[in-house]
Amino acid sequence: MNVSFADGYPYLLIGETSLADLNQRLAEPVPMNRFRPNIVFSGGAANQEESWADLLIGKTTFRGIKPCGRCILTTTDQQTGLRHEGGEPLKTLTSYRKQGNKVLFGMNLIVLEEGIVRVGDELMPLL
Repeated sequence: MNVSFADGYPYLLIGETSLADLNQRLAEPVPMNRFRPNIVFSGGAANQEESWADLLIGKTTFRGIKPCGRCILTTTDQQTGLRHEGGEPLKTLTSYRKQGNKVLFGMNLIVLEEGIVRVGDELMPLL
């Protein structure tokens, strides 16, 4: 499988609930594209994706490698290319999502068993 423009891992998973939790803390909400995930899911608790080891989406099995350490790119509007002068949303994420020297948001994944993932496929964490 070929993946272009990947940072450290080919897949980044973020839950809509995680973004909603962040946006409740911000004066101006940000869209999901600030974080550039290629898999977004609905339901569940905020940031719970960071605790999953393996998961099944449709018929494709993924492994959660590690939570995604965020950088200053999250402060850049993906439509305009302008950076937020106050450092948001990274500043707010730092206040409650910092572990060690990293600010975490989302889960980096790799594929264990290839398959096709489609919009609307069920996501199931595996034990």
